[in-house]
Amino acid sequence: MQDKRQELIEIVGDENVYDDPSVLDEYSKDHSFVNRMRPDYVVKPKNTDEVEAIVKWANDTLIPLVPVSSGPPRFRGDTVPSTGGAVIFDLSRMKQVLSVDRRNRVAMIEPGVTFAELIPELKKNGLRANIPFLPRQSKSVIGSMLEREPGIMPKYQWDISDPLACTEVIYGTGDLFRTGSAAGPGTLEEQRTAGAAQKGPAGPGQADFYRLIQGAQGTMGIVTWATLRCELLPSLQEPFVVGSSNLDDLLEFTYWLIRLKLVDECLIQNRCTLATILTMDGNYEPLVHGLPRWLLFFCIAGYEYFPEERVAYQIEQMMDIAKRVALEPGRAIGKVSAYEVLRILGKPAAEPYWKLRRKGSCYEIFFLTTRNKLPEIIHIMQDVANKCGYPVEEMGILLQPVVQATSYHCEFDMFYDPNSPTEVDKAQEFFVDASKVLMANGAFFSRPYGLWADMVYRRDGATATVLKKVKEIFDPKNILNPGKLCF
Repeated sequence: MQDKRQELIEIVGDENVYDDPSVLDEYSKDHSFVNRMRPDYVVKPKNTDEVEAIVKWANDTLIPLVPVSSGPPRFRGDTVPSTGGAVIFDLSRMKQVLSVDRRNRVAMIEPGVTFAELIPELKKNGLRANIPFLPRQSKSVIGSMLEREPGIMPKYQWDISDPLACTEVIYGTGDLFRTGSAAGPGTLEEQRTAGAAQKGPAGPGQADFYRLIQGAQGTMGIVTWATLRCELLPSLQEPFVVGSSNLDDLLEFTYWLIRLKLVDECLIQNRCTLATILTMDGNYEPLVHGLPRWLLFFCIAGYEYFPEERVAYQIEQMMDIAKRVALEPGRAIGKVSAYEVLRILGKPAAEPYWKLRRKGSCYEIFFLTTRNKLPEIIHIMQDVANKCGYPVEEMGILLQPVVQATSYHCEFDMFYDPNSPTEVDKAQEFFVDASKVLMANGAFFSRPYGLWADMVYRRDGATATVLKKVKEIFDPKNILNPGKLCF
């Protein structure tokens, strides 16, 4: 063991190799139901050369590596080792914002850069990111993009992979590779001199290599930098909220708002989720009881040229649609201000993280589905909750339109007390039962974490077979996060 530790020290330095039990315990578990497994070491490289050296060392020693870029709390089990003797490969020291290109609306960053660190850097250049719904303070931007977490501005999402553009990746073989237009010809500096911006994700050649590493949970390669598409920072924003007991009405309204490209931020929450994200002082109960069952939030924005005129005509169009569907958008509902919601959604979540505020822990069930299936799926979840004895009114629901509202990211959040064995058992039973029923009724688990992976790949043996063949090419010794997906 000491020989392995010394070899790692020679690569990253003594201060960046950890084997203290308290540190290892932090990486051995998360808020998912994945079994605990303590790694042997945690190693923190600072640059691409060190990443490449560690991957090659792992190939020589056959030591499994588990890539991590985001800090705690973690929820999905993808960074918990599945086998003993693993080394956690923590990329959080790689924190450089390598470039911000306002003209082409693209930024290049390393994997340790969090949303809390990127947002002010983009703002200096008049840009903003299409951030996911309330990322935690420690969430890696690259980690979020690789996990395909949906942004809150579906108007700017043209493909499920957005906003990821180009990447530099070290495959499991130890080979360095660049995807998209960053692959060349020429070095990055030569490309920039010629006016290129490393923004096109496809290629090199006819293959979309970025799709190989997105959603792979670190089983194919380790990204050392990536570029992301950004949007202009608005000079004027007008947010609205609209409540209803009828989800179908809000879905119809949302469809037209996005189809006509009238709004930027746009999402639907039930009152449990909204009250949870707004509550910091323990006043959850008074707030939640004063809210309608469903709430749609959206924001109309103006930019550099004629922002007032742009916003005015878009508000007029929006109000015409609202009349047709018999809804009344406003600046507030009860004690909830649209401006306050906009302020909260425009940055990472405040501490303590909102999913831990209610009871101390939370488990998530999320998937993609189509608009027409949402009411049935929500009814199914409520039915399973009743059978498992979980209070339906305490279940958070988030509905995010994705890819121009062609489909929806649907998320259920179940809050529970991790110190209560009864609540833990009930939560786990609910999680397993609900996942099985949802999968059988059209929910598409495009990001199969934990036990979902076994459910997904047992249903699609052909895909699992192809993925295993691809894995043999890019990680033939199976050193990268073994035990995840179908590997």
